[in-house]
Amino acid sequence: MNLHSEPIRLLAFLVGIIAFAALNAAYLVWLERKVAGHVQRRIGPKEVGPFGLLQPLVDGIKLMTKQVLIPDNIDPILFRLAPPLLLIPAVMSFVTIPFSETLVARDINLGLLMIFAFASINVLGILLGGWGSNNKYAVIAAARGVSQNVAYEIPMLITVITMVMITHTLNLNEIVRQQGGGIFNWYIFRWSANPLMLISFLIFFTCSLAETNRAPFDLGEAESELVAGYHTEYSGMGFGIFFMGEYANIVIGCSLATILFLGGWQCPFGLWPGVHWFLIKLYILIFTVILIRWTFPRTTIYGLLNLSWKVLIPFALFNLILTGAMIKIWPMIFP
Repeated sequence: MNLHSEPIRLLAFLVGIIAFAALNAAYLVWLERKVAGHVQRRIGPKEVGPFGLLQPLVDGIKLMTKQVLIPDNIDPILFRLAPPLLLIPAVMSFVTIPFSETLVARDINLGLLMIFAFASINVLGILLGGWGSNNKYAVIAAARGVSQNVAYEIPMLITVITMVMITHTLNLNEIVRQQGGGIFNWYIFRWSANPLMLISFLIFFTCSLAETNRAPFDLGEAESELVAGYHTEYSGMGFGIFFMGEYANIVIGCSLATILFLGGWQCPFGLWPGVHWFLIKLYILIFTVILIRWTFPRTTIYGLLNLSWKVLIPFALFNLILTGAMIKIWPMIFP
């Protein structure tokens, strides 16, 4: 067997991606519970293993051994189809994420477009999960989730179009290569390319929070209002797959922010680039996502939609127009 053949290589990467997504889902829950505990002056998990590190494994075994209950008077096909529609696109998006210059499952020229194509399928998982459950709370949550995803996809895509205009590529590896040479070559600090790059990053990061249904934008779950949201009727690994999909999408969103704005696997000092720098930046952003959840209260559905339509979209459009004008007026800045 030729271990260097392309099918074997892709199979090895696929196994690694699934393991990476599963470990992130397990231990980001542990990190979230620890952060929540300390924010609220508690300890968090501490009984199962040192510092509670074995708690995610115990919780995973519990989920896998629990019976998946199918409620009466539902659409069984839609009910079973929703969880995979939320998880599989997230896992497939990892295929084109460059963790380093060589550590990428498939270096695709249209990698950025591919990720957003897969991300658009997540909305179907939310919609079918609520609709197929035949539960009024789940249906309301699904409607909220779909309207939220549609509203925040627009400013996110406009921001990404702005970055494509600056970088002239949809290849994620090439975008990272353009940010080599130190921290001031990262696009978040490259104000010569666009004076509003920091605003672009904040818009993208805010939209990532909303797209992954994270607090303060978790109107699709809203436990105090809608029981548990669009996955109210799910139990066992049905619920577990929704959970894994949410955390996989958090990792994807933070990975894209790292690649587009923070230099990806590039070193801040221009030396020793590698996967370790990518992971450091990635988990700093993930920690920020978790901290935001346990710091800010949940907004209202009207406030959430108004933020997108009245604030983020106008800012993103202005940023796009400004970038186009700068490219036209000062083409030497954009080789």
